[in-house]
Amino acid sequence: MYKAAEPTVTFMLNVHAERPLQAQLFEQIRAMIHDGQLKSGQALPATRTLSEQLGVSRNTVVLAYDRLLAEGYIES
Repeated sequence: MYKAAEPTVTFMLNVHAERPLQAQLFEQIRAMIHDGQLKSGQALPATRTLSEQLGVSRNTVVLAYDRLLAEGYIES
């Protein structure tokens, strides 16, 4: 028996933007939640995995996730 793969989530960060990378990531995930692209209970990528995919430090992803958690958008 095979388990269906989770749909992939794509994020686009602009290293040249004035907004910090963690703020860009936070805003994109928040928008995806509001738009229904991320469903309740759907797991976000692991911080290490996402940081490697985006080419940013793990701390950038951790800060974005921490803010989402603090503002009640995600659960840990």
